Amino acid sequence: MAGKAGASAASRVFLAFLGAVVVITGLLVALLALQAQTTQRAQAEAVTLAVARTIAEMPEVAAAVTGGTDAAATAELQPVAEEIMARTPIDFVTIMTTDGIRLTHRDPDEIGKPYLGTIEPALQGRELTEEATGTLGPSVRSVVPVMQDGGVVALVSAGITLGSLGSGVLRQVPFVVAVAAALAAIGLAAAWFAGRLTRRIAGDLPASAVRDAVSSYESVRTLGEALRAQTHEHGNRMHTAVALLELGRTEEAIGILTETSRQSQELVDQVAARRDGDPTVGALLLGKAPQARERGVEWSADIDPAAPRSTLSPVDAVSVVGNLIDNALDAAATGPEPRWVRVAFSPAPGGALSIAVSDSGGGVPPELGERIFEHGFSTKPAGPQGRGVGLALVRSIVEEAGGAVDVSADPTTFTVILPGRNA
Repeated sequence: MAGKAGASAASRVFLAFLGAVVVITGLLVALLALQAQTTQRAQAEAVTLAVARTIAEMPEVAAAVTGGTDAAATAELQPVAEEIMARTPIDFVTIMTTDGIRLTHRDPDEIGKPYLGTIEPALQGRELTEEATGTLGPSVRSVVPVMQDGGVVALVSAGITLGSLGSGVLRQVPFVVAVAAALAAIGLAAAWFAGRLTRRIAGDLPASAVRDAVSSYESVRTLGEALRAQTHEHGNRMHTAVALLELGRTEEAIGILTETSRQSQELVDQVAARRDGDPTVGALLLGKAPQARERGVEWSADIDPAAPRSTLSPVDAVSVVGNLIDNALDAAATGPEPRWVRVAFSPAPGGALSIAVSDSGGGVPPELGERIFEHGFSTKPAGPQGRGVGLALVRSIVEEAGGAVDVSADPTTFTVILPGRNA
């Protein structure tokens, strides 16, 4: 039967954790790959610049380019360049004249041809690192001037091709895969544990049944608080009236009892006047009035006789209305004076029911307009007044019934639209 009602709560928790693991692992793999590429690029820039500087400072380089012909310079410097390329990760070392004519190159056939790349900054005595495309393809290269007697006599370019950089990144793939696998294993274990823990608590109940259980708890809680406040206020008034009677102040005692009866009767009359009212919600409203007075909050309820009854069960109806009122009382009680809460039941277009709960509190910051409906989110401290469940439960119940809940400002008003029972 649980299978027909939908996936169990434990299965949903497991799938939610599993989805989070997949997303987080994918993002981490992408970040690690990007980090590896960035690191390889930075290392390439540092190595090419260091090698080019070292070659430019070798005395034999300046002597070769200034002491004879280009052919003689090539004969002396090409072996040096080849040895450096063999012993370092550098893919090419090009020593050139100030005219950009190559004196050395990885491919001897390219010697004597113009260098492909930027050399103007180096001709002015400055170092340069860039990405450019030459005879070996795209590469990261550094160009450094060869100085003699304060002037530039030649240029040295050392570079690493992007293909070599890609090979360096590929060498880090096993590490990235190992990290991703470890994270995936940890995430799967966490998902399995979360699902198992949820199953121990909720068994194979579908998520909707768990939600119904939470709704039932919230209904009992909010009704219990209302009845406690009502009992407490009634007891205080009765004790006061008895004391006044004992003091012989009969008229004052009658006045207290009459006022208590009148305030309750006004709300009873409004509830009874509805053509299709919900007696459970009516009882909740009767109980919330003394709870508001107990907290120093002015309370008013406006119930249109034409307001239809919603399609919600009594438990869900009490959970929705009770949580909205509780939040409003919390906000008003901690806000500036005058402190008040207003509740209004009225008909909405299409035979729907509108429930509006307004308060004088500080309001909901615009950036939290959606987050307040997230499960576990609360602007209140942890504890009896900060559960992070109420508004999430309200939205879940209302949307499951085909309705909608919205919040507006000035004053803060939560409005719920629910299908009417006869809609």
